[in-house]
Amino acid sequence: MPKKSHVEFTSESMGEERCPVHGDDCPFAEKLLKCQEEFLALQSFVRLDELTGLFNYRHFMHSIAVEFERVRRSGLVLSLIMMDVDHFKSFNDLWGHESGNTALRELARTVQATVRRADIPCRYGGEEFTILLPHTPLSAAVNLAERLRTNIENMTLNISGEKVKMTASFGVDCFTENDTIDASHFIARADAYLYSAKQSGRNCVRHAPTRDETSVSNEERDLLLGG
Repeated sequence: MPKKSHVEFTSESMGEERCPVHGDDCPFAEKLLKCQEEFLALQSFVRLDELTGLFNYRHFMHSIAVEFERVRRSGLVLSLIMMDVDHFKSFNDLWGHESGNTALRELARTVQATVRRADIPCRYGGEEFTILLPHTPLSAAVNLAERLRTNIENMTLNISGEKVKMTASFGVDCFTENDTIDASHFIARADAYLYSAKQSGRNCVRHAPTRDETSVSNEERDLLLGG
């Protein structure tokens, strides 16, 4: 019996579009290319939100688990931005759901243009979005959230011949190796800051205390100042 050859196809080898056994004369080349296209389509379906093109909830939950492990191994930090479009139900009631979908797509484009290459922007559900910021301290995450808030505020949507504006509210938190919480509690903390932003009038950023905002007692201040 002839010995069977073992060929393992991975996303990398498939990307070469060349059979590792028969080369350019492979009789299965056309089927291989079709399998590659189906694989890439399935990969996008599993990871991406169909409406906005951002990562979906499933990918967010996978990514936050991976980043939690990275923080625990490396000692680096992970920040999380939670964002909710202000008065989106009223927007849909006034302009219709299709216009609402158009607005979410435009907002997603603004998110993509604002975040950095290493950030992980996701549609969390409905009009709520999350952005994971690996290796990013709280202060930098707050600055990015503020920049994104401003960019969304400056957006102008053309709906039925009228210029329409949108705003969004933000909650920001940071996870460090000293935290003992799990991912669900981390999300809940950021969501609590988002709720605080809504309660504060919306179109604003609320976040965990930064190092500069942490209260210092008189004794600690005297010690730091050498008093």
